[in-house]
Amino acid sequence: MSEPVVSRRREVSHTSARSLLMTVLGEYALPRGAPVWTSVLVDALALLGIEEKSARQALARTAAEGWLESERVGRRVRWELTGPGRRLLTEGARRIYEFGDGGPSWDGTWLVVLVSVPEARRDLRHRLRTRLSWAGFGSPESGVWITPHPDREDEALGVLKELGLADGAMSFTASYGAVGSQDAMVARAWDLTGLEERYEAFIAEFGALAPDGGDAVLAAQTRLVHEWRRFPFLDPRLPRTLLPDDWSGAQAAQLFHDRHAGWRPAAQARWDELAS
Repeated sequence: MSEPVVSRRREVSHTSARSLLMTVLGEYALPRGAPVWTSVLVDALALLGIEEKSARQALARTAAEGWLESERVGRRVRWELTGPGRRLLTEGARRIYEFGDGGPSWDGTWLVVLVSVPEARRDLRHRLRTRLSWAGFGSPESGVWITPHPDREDEALGVLKELGLADGAMSFTASYGAVGSQDAMVARAWDLTGLEERYEAFIAEFGALAPDGGDAVLAAQTRLVHEWRRFPFLDPRLPRTLLPDDWSGAQAAQLFHDRHAGWRPAAQARWDELAS
């Protein structure tokens, strides 16, 4: 059986029952390593505004994708993560909790990839843009892709090979020269304004939130993680020297880690009550 494939587009899409289910599984079921009854997952999703029918459909679809498997015990059904499901959520947890930890140091070296796609092949151009953007590359000019992370060259090569573009592409590493402005290049390559607006919306939503009671804390913690898990796919994680002053991403990261640590005991305790 082939390994199921995660859709990165879903990671940054609007909230859905399936995406919330994956957040619930990663935050509560994964650390315990035990099967979870349908009723527990349905009740947890209900706290997040998901109706029972949608919750059950999400379970069935997630299982069909290969992330979950079910077991019937009498009239009841319980669910357990598959091997690929555990690997996916373990990697997701690492990415979520490590993201925003201060950012990488940088020696000023850029990786530059040159790849040309004929205008007539719009679908291929779109796939290339999507894949390299997911990998954190920005494009200041048509056919030019840049990143301050030279270690992502293998990932870029993999994308180019998969799309059949490797033979005509070129790559090299360099530091920025004397012509033009490095800051202007960054502004053309990435929509940092749009990203900062997302960070500020996150801060506005969770900065003043003070949930009271087990259900409220569990719901708040789940939504906190669910919203934060999108940022590793949206943020190219540029070195601090390339970001605007008072970058909201740093404040948002601190807020996430503070809220997550503060709400975790009560949220986990409430999950254990539901599961028991």
